[in-house]
Amino acid sequence: MKIIPRLLLLAWLALVPAFAADSVTDAVRRADDARVAAILAADGVGLDRTISNDLHYVHGSGKTDTKASYVQSFVSHTTVYDSYSYPDRKFESIAPGVVLMTGRSLIQSRTGGGISHDINFLAVWREENGVWKLLAWQASERAQAPAAAPTAAKAK
Repeated sequence: MKIIPRLLLLAWLALVPAFAADSVTDAVRRADDARVAAILAADGVGLDRTISNDLHYVHGSGKTDTKASYVQSFVSHTTVYDSYSYPDRKFESIAPGVVLMTGRSLIQSRTGGGISHDINFLAVWREENGVWKLLAWQASERAQAPAAAPTAAKAK
């Protein structure tokens, strides 16, 4: 009879890391959703809450930002996003307090006369004093499929 409780305990212990990973990725997903909402609302307080003071942000264009310059660009309306969505977003806990987020973003920006961005990204989230914050972002514009070459008309 003692073997059944031990087997149940072992099964429960095997599941604990999976539940912990799910709760971590859910927390990071919520933090990123809050960051995106703050971007769309040009909410400096919301951005401050979701971004690390050590932020290193590299845009698809190659431009880099610190936390101060990134937040200021939205608060001053130098950068304005009308929409921001993720056709693909994955999370991977790589160490205690560190999560990688990878995927693809579609962003509609008013900046520069209205630009659509289709980017691949790699983001690093770090837990700081119990709060998940964006530490680093690296993006690149997705390569556009080459236009089909025109076909020559066949001679008759």
